[in-house]
Amino acid sequence: MGQARKGENGLLGAIRRVFQPGRPSRSEVSCTHLDQIQDVTPSAEGCEECLKTGDQWVHLRICLICGHVGCCDNSRNTHATKHFQATGHPLMQSIEPGENWIWCYVDKVAMQPEES
Repeated sequence: MGQARKGENGLLGAIRRVFQPGRPSRSEVSCTHLDQIQDVTPSAEGCEECLKTGDQWVHLRICLICGHVGCCDNSRNTHATKHFQATGHPLMQSIEPGENWIWCYVDKVAMQPEES
C-alpha cells in the first residue's frame, strides 16, 4: 500500500470535483475539512481491527488524518465508520485497486482526485 499525499502537487491540490452522491447533476458542493488532510501511511495491510479478530472485510478505507485502515460499510464490522465516530476524523479514502475517491463523513460529500 502506498502513502496518501497532500499539498499542491498531491491529494489536496488534485481534487477536481466535489459532489453529493444521488444528485443527478453532481453539482459542486464544499467540503470544509480538506485542510485536515495529512501525509499518512496505512496502519495495516488490511482492516486493522478485523486482522486482530480474524474477521473478514469487503473493501478497505484509509483515514486521511491518521492513516487508520478500516473496513467499509458493506463489511460486517464497518470499522472505517466506527473510526470516524470514535475520533471525529472526517475524511477517508478508498484504497481498493482502481478507486481513489474520498468521503467526508461530516459534510456528506464524495470527492474524486484527478489522475496524476
